[in-house]
Amino acid sequence: MTDETQAVQADLSRWLGREEFRADRIDRRIAQALAATFDLDPESMKEGTELPPLWHWAFFTPNARRSEIGQDGHPKRGGFLPPVELPNRMWAGGRLSFRQPLRVGEAVTRVSRIIRCERKSGRSGDLVFVTVEHTISGERGVALIEEHDIVYRQPAPKGGPLAGGPVEAVAEFRDTVHPDPVLLFRYSALTFNGHRIHYDHPYVTGEEGYPGLVVHGPLTATLLLDAFRAAHPDKRVLRFSFRAVGPLYDTMDFEVCGRLTGPDSAELWTDCDGRLTMKADVVFA
Repeated sequence: MTDETQAVQADLSRWLGREEFRADRIDRRIAQALAATFDLDPESMKEGTELPPLWHWAFFTPNARRSEIGQDGHPKRGGFLPPVELPNRMWAGGRLSFRQPLRVGEAVTRVSRIIRCERKSGRSGDLVFVTVEHTISGERGVALIEEHDIVYRQPAPKGGPLAGGPVEAVAEFRDTVHPDPVLLFRYSALTFNGHRIHYDHPYVTGEEGYPGLVVHGPLTATLLLDAFRAAHPDKRVLRFSFRAVGPLYDTMDFEVCGRLTGPDSAELWTDCDGRLTMKADVVFA
């Protein structure tokens, strides 16, 4: 490790343990809008209804002022997260432990703490990994604990092969997703995600060089877990982990797939014409 890299790592270490507190409410209107976005009956989301797992990502949304938004639609660097200078920020994966369900109408709190800041060198250049632990509580106590992995990196070379290995597992259940611009726009709006790669086609193809609109990582993870729950409605999700291994775009349909691996476990994945783009594991009761 060079002296410069050591200095940068030491600077990142100053952010370890940093905390942020947020309060919110599981608003029925937002829950109904999420249901409609996922092509479910909005009226199923009534006061007191259990919020499906991972739908909490539409709450505690960022509240940066318009003047604090960068050219790419993301909030400018700094604030709670370290001001990493690398241009591309990605939601790389996460691990969640579900203690009890959140309910529509419930007052909720979130305590966030930075538990990892690390700079590494990869094949595509420097990478910075930041992991944030979120503890979300409702009116009856802690509902879930989440570790959220963020990676900062240089842009991928234009015109190169898409990341993601071959699909090897045989699915027991699968569902086809058509990632049209309306789905991506609605999810961006509900999560207050201004990043233009998800809804601004001229920007994402002309400025960032992607072949189409980018499908959100958390949207993909939610669709995966929703597919598992639809296939196994009698199972209660206890733990869920996921990792993005390749990009998805609105240019092609993809499939959310899975299979049971034991009496209380399953593996899930996304299949985009034979290319693996996300892997996930579920532990259930």
